[in-house]
Amino acid sequence: MRCGTETALGRVVKVFGEARPHHAYLFANRRANRMKALVHDGIGVWLAARRLSAGRFVWPQDGSTLALTRPQLDALVLGLPWQRIGEAGVITSL
Repeated sequence: MRCGTETALGRVVKVFGEARPHHAYLFANRRANRMKALVHDGIGVWLAARRLSAGRFVWPQDGSTLALTRPQLDALVLGLPWQRIGEAGVITSL
């Protein structure tokens, strides 16, 4: 979590091969109470940080990458259960 914009961008390029415009790339610390978001806005890149005073961000357990919808990203940044947003939260039968 000590990395700056250039180091985070280097990690994105190493994993994905490129940093795509209008995409956000998220990083978390081991305790999952801090997160950084590297965003390529089409013109440049910016890096934002978020720290939860209580609770943790929820991440995949196997360390894999995944794609989130905009509402899921909004919920994740707020520390809410983003997995229940969208199709995952639909009740289909009683």
